[in-house]
Parts: sequence; C-alpha cells; structure tokens
Amino acid sequence: MDVTFVKRGTGYEVLVRREKGPELAPRGGPGASPTVPHDAAHMIGEIEDGLRGGVFGRLAAADGLDGLFWPADPVARKKASRNTKRPTAEQSEDMRRSEYLASLTVALWEVERGLRAPDRAWPGTVDDADLTPELVRRLYARYDAFAAAWKDLPDGGELTLAWPGEVRGGSRKSGRRG
Repeated sequence: MDVTFVKRGTGYEVLVRREKGPELAPRGGPGASPTVPHDAAHMIGEIEDGLRGGVFGRLAAADGLDGLFWPADPVARKKASRNTKRPTAEQSEDMRRSEYLASLTVALWEVERGLRAPDRAWPGTVDDADLTPELVRRLYARYDAFAAAWKDLPDGGELTLAWPGEVRGGSRKSGRRG
C-alpha cells in the first residue's frame, strides 16, 4: 500500500493506493502542521511501533470502514457501509497507541529540533512518555527526513510513504518501555 500526502496551502490531502479492497477516495487531513502532517505522523508511528491494527494497518488489510477513509465508488461505498466491522480490542488499543504517538511524538520532536518552545504541560518531556529510546530515535529520524522533504514541496507537491510488507490482522511488536 502506498499513501501519498499532497501539500495544500491550507493543509494537506491523503491518497491511498492499496493492493486489496475497493479504491479509496482522497480526503483532506486534519490540521496544517508545517513540519509533519498529522496523518503522516500516524503512519510513521504505526510503522515504527509495529502497529497493525491502527489506521493504516487496517486500511492495508481492507479490514472494514474506519470512518476516516471510504470507497471512491458510490456502489462500493454503500456495500461497505452495510458490511462494517467493529475493531477488535487489540485494534482499538493500536488505534489509541497510534493517536498517542502521532500527537505526542511530533510535538516532542519539534521541541528537540527547536521548532516549538518546551512546555512541561504539553508536550512535557520524552522521559515522561511511554516510549523506548530506540523508538524515539527511529521516529525522530523519520520525522527529520519527512519534514525536510515536506518543507521544500510547493502547493500540490506530493510525498509518498509505503506501508511495509504483508499485513496480518492485529499482530504487533511494541516500542513501549517495560
């Protein structure tokens, strides 16, 4: 599966091309971060933490509608809406973890890179987070590369990330401390 992030003056769009399941409609993304779009942070976090039940793992597995993406074809959309699958407990935990990583780690990275003022209330410090040093290093390296390429894109420019390997429902490794 390839996920393309299209830079727009007021934000970004997300395009998903996957091997199975109906073609998905593009959609606008939340927020207009000048460094790393929120959905890109989700994808990077899910890849680096081994989450397969989060947004992008479920999309790659064509594992039901998630409320964020929907089939482009109206007939396929109607059919899919009748066959929605509720996420498993493990998928729900992966979604929670993905949101935690996407919101917190970009903010921590921005502080580390001097792009945001430190604040004990938010985002706090990396030492207070449920993250291993290895996961932090991998995430920050990915954010560095993505942000450098994103910054230089013109309006309408695109960056594409590939989802890794074959997806098998719900299995994951964790980059959590413990």
